[in-house]
Amino acid sequence: MRVEQLEYLMAVTRAGSLRRASEELHLSQPALSETLRNLERELGVELLARKRSGAKISDEGRQLLPHIAGVLDAVDRLRQAADKQRHISRTLRLGTVNAATATLLTPAIREFRAAHPATRIEVVVDRQDGVHQHVAEGGFDLGLVSYLRGEALPPGLHTTELLRGCPVVCIRPDSPLAALKAVTVSDLLSQPLIVMRSGYAMHRYMHRLLNGRAPSFSYSADGAEMSKLMVAEGLGATVLPDYSVLDDPLERSGTITYRPLADGITELRVVIQRRHAHPLPTAARDLHAILVRRAAERRRHRPTSQAPSR
Repeated sequence: MRVEQLEYLMAVTRAGSLRRASEELHLSQPALSETLRNLERELGVELLARKRSGAKISDEGRQLLPHIAGVLDAVDRLRQAADKQRHISRTLRLGTVNAATATLLTPAIREFRAAHPATRIEVVVDRQDGVHQHVAEGGFDLGLVSYLRGEALPPGLHTTELLRGCPVVCIRPDSPLAALKAVTVSDLLSQPLIVMRSGYAMHRYMHRLLNGRAPSFSYSADGAEMSKLMVAEGLGATVLPDYSVLDDPLERSGTITYRPLADGITELRVVIQRRHAHPLPTAARDLHAILVRRAAERRRHRPTSQAPSR
């Protein structure tokens, strides 16, 4: 059971119908209905009366409303206490899947620290679903995650796109793949391959790209930063979004380089997310604004991800 499921049921009660609640929540009606069906299955109670004319709270669901309201009141008090404590301790928590950490997030934090020297920043690395959950529940002020083109955004979170890019093959300059202008899947499979664990956008992309084929040898890693370090140590090649490689300190120093993929190209994007309809603390709002501005500047001056002339 998730808190947002209870909040959605209260929204249906308040709005008078599933359709009006979906409009209020900026959530599609099928998605809202399925979320509440999952809650019904878990509780073993029919919460909505579904008819051809629409769906609204059922008699059984109405009897549970005082208990649900009590839970939500307790959660709200907990969130308020946590927000107050966070303001007192001046701590900003940001969850990330290590999307563009070295190329966007780290410079943004450096700028933020100059303006907020007394605010402590806690950067927590997690998988995408973990970041979503913690942002939705208020455990993270902000979340930085990546998506493949066409993937649905989570309901209940406000999402701002920062960067768009495409996958590139990240390698050492002395790798055999560095002699190629573009890398095919067959080329990639001939080398040890560093892949993301399940729960990352690049894991889903590689599953689609390889289409059941297996490399000669593979490692599993958490996040782009660990993958780049493993490449730098000569353990193999990896596939990452170009915005995680271009202008990375390891790439600028010549320790790692990149080549475009010859096939299987798709679009990726990195976004910043926060809770919908919940005001951000001033510090989190300022960091959000810095990330948006820096991403816009990076888009304007974005280097090409074609094969570099090293």
